[in-house]
Amino acid sequence: MKTMQRLAIGVAASFTLAGPVAAEQIDPATPEGYVQIQRKIQCSLEDESPQVYRWSGRGYARVPGEADRHLFNLDGMNVRQCVTIEDPGRGTGYRMVSREIMLYLDPATNEVLRSFDNPWTGESNEVIHVANDPVNGRPTFGVDAAGKPRAFELNDINGQYLMAVEVPLFYRNPLGGNYQQYIGGTYHATEIFDFNGDTAELLDADQPVAYPVVSWVRIAQWLPWMEMGDRAGLLYFNAMGRKLESFDQLSDTMKAEIAANYPTFTAPPPVTDDRRNETSWTYMKKIIDERAKAE
Repeated sequence: MKTMQRLAIGVAASFTLAGPVAAEQIDPATPEGYVQIQRKIQCSLEDESPQVYRWSGRGYARVPGEADRHLFNLDGMNVRQCVTIEDPGRGTGYRMVSREIMLYLDPATNEVLRSFDNPWTGESNEVIHVANDPVNGRPTFGVDAAGKPRAFELNDINGQYLMAVEVPLFYRNPLGGNYQQYIGGTYHATEIFDFNGDTAELLDADQPVAYPVVSWVRIAQWLPWMEMGDRAGLLYFNAMGRKLESFDQLSDTMKAEIAANYPTFTAPPPVTDDRRNETSWTYMKKIIDERAKAE
């Protein structure tokens, strides 16, 4: 009995000295770590695991010679999932598929806007909310197209990571016809995303999902449904949000709108989705074309 007791004490002592086994860490300096970190922020390390982002904020107009106007409040969501892909030259990566909604709300009441009294044209415009399906990402790999290994630049401040992403946009406007190189009309905007979260959570290889806070800024031309033509001015949006733990954490307003008008937005597109991405411009073009058919 005494021998067994001494053995038990010895085992306990060695366990105490060794301490708990440390969780495996993702190495941000490696191509594999780059892919894992991007996946954790964007969606999940697990294939076909739906994740939801939500954001809210405000939208303003800026016209030369006028004070800026607070036109809308914003309530947005994006539902997404990722899938592992293999490339002969670039190795293992992932692809993200998603769809998203952004509602324009009355700045005084926060009710969903159905019409907008345009202060510049004097018209009442039907509000066309963002309902882009799909919004899919390009494949992400740990090496770039030239075969150069990628590393995640971990900007850690007191245990919190910070990641900034700028997305300059400059492309042919689907509403502008075939002569934009002669008369202009190219869509020109910038979107800025900033992600912030717990570094230990991000680097924990045993935890498939990271739950960052996100901020979003957009500087863009007039929304197409505002029917502003070539009037001088621009819009800027400023919003904050985070990845949610469940769909139920969306606002009651958003859940009601989805149930009433956007029932497919309760889940992401299938990971095999190969459709072209939707934008506010392509979505508006479909609406205009449908209106023309009805006339």
